[in-house]
Amino acid sequence: MTALQNRRILLAAHPDGRPLPSDFRTETVQVPEPGDGELLLEILYLSLDPYMRTRMNAGATYAESVPLGGVMLGATVARVRHSRHPDWRDGDIVLSYSGWQEYAISDGSGLRRIDPSVAPISTALGVLGMTGFTAYVGLEEIGRPVPGETVVVAAASGAVGSIVGQIARIRGARAVGIAGGAAKCSYVKDELGFDAVIDHRAPDFAEQLRAACPDGIDVYFENVGGKVLEAVKPLLNQFARIPVCGLISQYSDQATDASISLSDTLFKSLTVRGFIQTDFIERHQAAFLEQAAQWIKDGELRWREDVVDGLDSAPAAFIGMLDGQNFGKLVVRVRD
Repeated sequence: MTALQNRRILLAAHPDGRPLPSDFRTETVQVPEPGDGELLLEILYLSLDPYMRTRMNAGATYAESVPLGGVMLGATVARVRHSRHPDWRDGDIVLSYSGWQEYAISDGSGLRRIDPSVAPISTALGVLGMTGFTAYVGLEEIGRPVPGETVVVAAASGAVGSIVGQIARIRGARAVGIAGGAAKCSYVKDELGFDAVIDHRAPDFAEQLRAACPDGIDVYFENVGGKVLEAVKPLLNQFARIPVCGLISQYSDQATDASISLSDTLFKSLTVRGFIQTDFIERHQAAFLEQAAQWIKDGELRWREDVVDGLDSAPAAFIGMLDGQNFGKLVVRVRD
């Protein structure tokens, strides 16, 4: 094989609050030849997700942090460029966790074959990937909405929130979304079919949320925290369930911490459970992929991608995502 050059983006410094471009560093290295039982992956798409911010810290959270000088982690869609592995062929399209780079060597562990006939291959990073699975398993296993209940989700135009609300509607519940700005609110209401949507930037946000939930809130899918949670708390019904999959408002600013107190939990008999989607993969991933593919085929599940081009665009796009600048699932198109 002709020697290939691999551009990759490394963690240069642990951020102090909001990440800066200087916290990343780009380098170019030669791509090694795959050995026996290995395959060379050519990265096509890279997923950018809020959880990556926590993995940039010096201390470990729920998983090991990226070391200084290490390749930034992330899920990718890749093409097998050269295989010396019996289970994989040149040209196969796979889901991998190769991180912020153009090429990667894999021993085949953790790869999942992608079927391009189901949906565009980039959806393996979104509606048919980690974010879709997070929405599905958090709502089905923890939220457990029943017909007629009210489900509220923040960041409702985002990769997770948009799927949460649509599944809630499929299950017969009432879906109330919270989003930022007129364009995102219109998308959630008019294209995704939520029953109501509230702009969290509105000066009377809390009052609008109360009016949109006249019977209270039975399920609050938490992925933001901060002032949104403060507005939700008084509306929680007895026995309400709160799946917690993220706190994007706090990842770069710990001062904005808002929480459900033990008193809240006791007096209203709340179920508050934090979860990481990997907790459920072994038991539920196959069922999710089958069900989500069917919903897509039936036109019941829609998605939106915010695609930026080129690996070099990843740091700026990632920083913008933490500020709420993306619209839909944020994906870097590394190459066509």
